Formats: sequence, C-alpha cells, structure tokens
Amino acid sequence: MDEPRFVNVDDYEPAARERLPKDVYDYFAGGAGDEWSLAENRRAFDRWVLRPRFLRGAGAPDTSAESLGTPLSAPILLAPVAFQKMAHPDGELAAARAAARAGSIFVVSSTAVDFLEEVAAASDGPKWWQLYIFEDRAFTAEMLERAARAGFGAICWTVDFPVNGLRERDARNGFVLPIGLAGDRLVMDPALCWDDVAFIREHAPGLPLLVKGILTREDAEIAVKAGVDGIVVSNHGGRQLDSSPAGITVLPEIVEAVGGRIPVLVDGGIRRGTDVLKALALGASAVLVGRPYLWGLATSGEEGAFDVLRLLRDGFANAMALTGCRTVGEITPALVAPAG
Repeated sequence: MDEPRFVNVDDYEPAARERLPKDVYDYFAGGAGDEWSLAENRRAFDRWVLRPRFLRGAGAPDTSAESLGTPLSAPILLAPVAFQKMAHPDGELAAARAAARAGSIFVVSSTAVDFLEEVAAASDGPKWWQLYIFEDRAFTAEMLERAARAGFGAICWTVDFPVNGLRERDARNGFVLPIGLAGDRLVMDPALCWDDVAFIREHAPGLPLLVKGILTREDAEIAVKAGVDGIVVSNHGGRQLDSSPAGITVLPEIVEAVGGRIPVLVDGGIRRGTDVLKALALGASAVLVGRPYLWGLATSGEEGAFDVLRLLRDGFANAMALTGCRTVGEITPALVAPAG
C-alpha cells in the first residue's frame, strides 16, 4: 500500500511551488529585507523543548478549545492571507469551506472586500474580518459596516502595516498585485493611532475587536487600556519589518503584561502540532497559521487546505497525548523549558 504523499504540513509547499507562477509563489513565500524575521519565525520554536509527563492516566486527548466564545475543534485558526485567488480559483471561498469542515475560524483578509458577502455565505463556519484602515476613511467605514451585516463575528485589526515592508523578491520579479475593483482605495493610512479604536467601534458596534501585530509589552499594555478584546502577537509572517522578533519569542512578555485580562493569540512559523503545544504552554489561547493552508489551497483547493488543518490538529493531539495532557486547559508553562 502506497504511503500518503502529504505526511506533514511542509510537504505541501513544494507541491504548491510546482503549480504557481514563480512571481506568485515568491509573493506568498517571501519576507521583507534579508528575510531574517521570516526564517526566525521557524528558528525560534527550536529554542524551546517540551517536558513530557507520563503515567498520568490521561487517555485520549480532547483538543477542543474556544476563542472569544466560539468553539473550536482545536486552538488553530486560519490567519488572513491576501489575494488567495492567485493561489486557487476558488480562493477565500474554498478556505472558508475548509475552515468550517475543520471546526476552525477563518480570518478573512481585507483584500477580499469586493466579495466579502460571498465569503461570508460560502460556509456556515465562524469568520472574523481582518481590517486595514485605509486613507479613505469613508470606504473603511463602509467595509466595516458590510462585514458586520454579513455576519463576521469579530474584527481583527492589523496594526503593523502603516506602509509596505521592503519585499525584495517582489521587486526583483517586478510583481504587481491584482488589486481589483477597490484598488484605487486600498491605500493604507500611515497615521494610525490608538484613538482609531473608537472609529472601529463606531462602525462595527458590538463586535469583539482584536489587534494584530503587537510585539512589545508596552503596546500590549496600551491595547488593554484601550479596551480591545484580544491581541494577536505577530510580525506579519516576516513580511513587514525585517529584524523584528518572532511572535513566539515575545509571547511570554506579552502574556505577562496582559495578565489574563484578554486572550492572547500568536502566529508565525507554526508548522507542527508541537509548535501549537509550545505556544499554548507559553500562554497563547490559540494560534493562527497562514502559509501552510495557502500551500494546501494552491495544491488541491478546499481539500488541500482542509488536510493541512487536519495534519496540524492530529499532530497537536499526538503532542498532547505524549505530554500527558487530557485537555487544552492542562497545557501549562511547566510543559516547556528553554533548549540547551
């Protein structure tokens, strides 16, 4: 009997690379500058080891969790990834269906603004809207109001994008984004500040608000004081400021600063179930993955994206079983230690 072709998440990247034009692959795969932060997102996980416990009568682990009151089959969300139709014709629609099948939350990129209602209707699964605040504030307000009407369950405001990072792969390829119908309005506002929380609340009243892109204790403390409902620790997949730290590196200081007042999520470099376990042991309530499901989507559409989520969930369950954790609530800081 033949072995399955895709036995881990990383198996999907070379398959996706074969299918995508070089400039499109480089757009998704690349990072800013020397791509130090891009590589650091993976290296940083190697600086932590797991401390397994045995003979605890744990039995089969229960990977279920919740995020902002939404139940999850595992604490693994789909991060916002722009322009997914470049990877597969069904793009965000297929990702939405895969997330629903996997019992996850799909965080939909602002670049899907021209068809956000279609994405909302593509599945019955929970979805959050990833927000960029554009210079055209009227357009941003309209987008927020449409997302609220369409049934998105939260706003995930990406704050680390006042300007584009210097992505040299794209410059070398002469890559031009397929901006679409709203292209003339998709210009980021470089003058964002914490006062803009009120603007978001005004146009999406009642929806939970997370801020994505926090990398310091200082900003985490300001976020809590500003009244946000959650933080996503992230360096934008290494695509914005090169030499910024990996999310997993600064996660402990941000968790300490927040002090349990709001949930803290993290993304960047997660490729294994053991990575998910390390992130939760360091205080994250859930993780987000981006490129992994994008490679699955590029390889085989909805089925590929779903399989990536399955592989991560199964790997997480295996890591829980091998560290003696029956439930996500039993994952504590005692399960990890600095390597070496």
